Amino acid sequence: MKMKFRAIALAGCAALVLGVAACGSSDDNKSSSSSSSSTSSSAPKGKSIKVGLVTDIGGLNDRSFNHLAYVGLQKAQKELGVKGRVLTSKSAADYVPNLTTLAQQRYDLIIPVGFLMADATAAVAKQVPTAKFSIVDFPAAGLKGKPQNVEGLLFKEQEAGYLAGYLAGLYAKDNNVKVISSVGGQKIPPVDHYIAGYEAGAKAADPGIKTLHGYSQNFVAQDKCKEIALNQIAKGSGVVFQVAGQCGLGALDAAKEKGKQGIGVDADQGYLGSHILTSAQKKVDVAVFNAIKAVQEEKFQGGQDVINDLTNDGVGFGTLNAKGKKYSSQLDKVKQDIVDGKIKNIPDTVK
Repeated sequence: MKMKFRAIALAGCAALVLGVAACGSSDDNKSSSSSSSSTSSSAPKGKSIKVGLVTDIGGLNDRSFNHLAYVGLQKAQKELGVKGRVLTSKSAADYVPNLTTLAQQRYDLIIPVGFLMADATAAVAKQVPTAKFSIVDFPAAGLKGKPQNVEGLLFKEQEAGYLAGYLAGLYAKDNNVKVISSVGGQKIPPVDHYIAGYEAGAKAADPGIKTLHGYSQNFVAQDKCKEIALNQIAKGSGVVFQVAGQCGLGALDAAKEKGKQGIGVDADQGYLGSHILTSAQKKVDVAVFNAIKAVQEEKFQGGQDVINDLTNDGVGFGTLNAKGKKYSSQLDKVKQDIVDGKIKNIPDTVK
């Protein structure tokens, strides 16, 4: 059996990562996580399960996407009494070995964090049909071979983006700002959902606003996102929305450096400074916690997706800074209009 898993890992690495000489051992990329509260007497007496989480290359220190998934796991350890483990991926070559390690060790639920892990998840899920997977940001039906032991944890990022964009448009109109912008990591659906919604929301608030967007092709290197943001600011952007994980922190730094407004992503990034107008939130922590709870309660449904949106508080917006607070009531109304269906067909593709 061990030879079979090793074969999966090596084959997957070769297929998924062209140009990599060797995958190496996933032992180099592991970090175990446990919480003393998970074994405390106050933990609920639910079914004892093991949950493994595999980060994408952004790692746990991205302050947004992967970190939120980890927060969800930590909450499950504390409140549900599950045992958790995190394997970090330093490159795409680590995806298959890390997923395989957890499958080999018979974890009850394996959570691949991110769209970029789709092929690796499909490969391992096919080879280990008894394992259960909840992949963040990728639809179950879109996986190669459509494995029935995988569920998708999806989000309507365009709704959160629309709210952030509407706020940016209101701010721009009142402050003689003619241009707003966004910096994406890669042109993949979760990123474009945010950007498409952001641009639509901004134009709904200020039809004359000009929007710029660019992609760093990176979710880690902050200097790359900062350079794009600085170029956008040089073209007149007064609000910069980051949709690039850890890399995007560089875009927000550019906004701060030039005295412009920034908008965070996924997590509430208002703690970064007074220049953060708000954040477009994707509550990955809530989705991960709920997925773990479903497995514990034997309610896992493979081959299907769980949709997180404004109606179930799966997305939203974060803290408003001093300049954003004046628009709070307007933003709440737009949010309710989306929930009530008065605002519909928010775009999710970037033209």
